[in-house]
Amino acid sequence: MNNTLSISKEPKIVAFVCHWCAYAGADLAGVSRIQYPPDVRLIRLMCTGRLQQGFLLNALEQGADGILVSG
Repeated sequence: MNNTLSISKEPKIVAFVCHWCAYAGADLAGVSRIQYPPDVRLIRLMCTGRLQQGFLLNALEQGADGILVSG
């Protein structure tokens, strides 16, 4: 009997990023043709300081495996 776990899918990550800080880095990556995994979804906020807890809970309820908050 094989006791190892087999994970067949990539985790879905939702990234809440600040428009003025972290989003600029993601935009620069796109301009530079640097690819990041397609399972990462960026949600741009004007400021991560205004991030509401409901956004995080909603992302998890909608099937996100992980959340990144970057400001």
